[in-house]
Amino acid sequence: MAISASGTAYDLTGPEGAPVVALIHGLGLTRQSTWRALAPILAQRFRVLSYDLCGHGQSALPAEGSDLTVLSDQLIALIDELAIARAALIGFSLGGMINRRCAMDHPARVSSLVVLNSPHDRGEALQQQVEAAARDAGAGGPEATIDAALARWFTEPFRRDHPEVVAEIRRVVLANDPANYALHRRVLAEGVSELIRPRPPIRHPSLVMTSEYDSGSTPDMARTIASEIAGAQTVIVPGLKHLGLIEQPEQFTAPILEFLTLRAG
Repeated sequence: MAISASGTAYDLTGPEGAPVVALIHGLGLTRQSTWRALAPILAQRFRVLSYDLCGHGQSALPAEGSDLTVLSDQLIALIDELAIARAALIGFSLGGMINRRCAMDHPARVSSLVVLNSPHDRGEALQQQVEAAARDAGAGGPEATIDAALARWFTEPFRRDHPEVVAEIRRVVLANDPANYALHRRVLAEGVSELIRPRPPIRHPSLVMTSEYDSGSTPDMARTIASEIAGAQTVIVPGLKHLGLIEQPEQFTAPILEFLTLRAG
C-alpha cells in the first residue's frame, strides 16, 4: 500500500509495462473489500491499480464537497503521479459512474470501460425518491441503513451460509466517516442525471454487467447504459444481487478477462 501526494491510498501490482487496469470501488466499500478476488487474477496479465475513493478506507477526506467530477479528478491526479498514460477503468456501482464521467472528461486517458452493477436512468418519480432517501438518511450515517443494504446486496442463502463475509462487509461500511458517507451517497443518488445519454458521447470499448436481482442497478439499466455507448456489450449474471462480485466473483472474472484481453492497452 502507498499514499499519493494528494492523500489517496492505492496498490499497484502486476507486471511492469503491461496494460494498466484501474479498479474503482463503490459507496462505503474499499479497494480491498471489493477487489480481493478479482485483482490478483487481473494482475497475472495486467498492471493493476486499485485505490480508495476520497474519505473511504485509507484515503484522506475530500478537502471540500464531492461530485462525479471531483471523484474522476481524483483518479486522474493519481495516474498522473504514477506516470500512467491511460488505463482501462473497471468501476463498481458508484465506481461505474466515476469511470463513465472520467471517459467523458478525459477520453484520451481511458482505453476501455467495464461498468459493473452501476445505476442509470431511474425515471423521474424513482429518481426523486432516491434523492430524498439519500438526503433523509444522511444524518444517520451508514448504520441507519446497513441491515436493509445487506439484504439488497447478498442473496439469502449466501447470508445464511457465509456470515463471516457479510460481517466483514458490515464492518467495512460501518467504519466510514458518517458525513463523508452521506456526501457520497448523495453523489450516487444525484450523479446519474449527468450520465444519461452522455455528452460528449462515450466511444470507448465497453462492457456493462449487472446481476439479475440487483434492485438498484437493474438489468434494464445495464442494457440502457450499453445502448448509449456505441458497440458496448451487456452481460447479466443470473441469480445474484448487488454484491454478486463478492458472492460469486468467478461469474464476473471470466467475461472481464475476455473483454480486457482483447481490448485493454
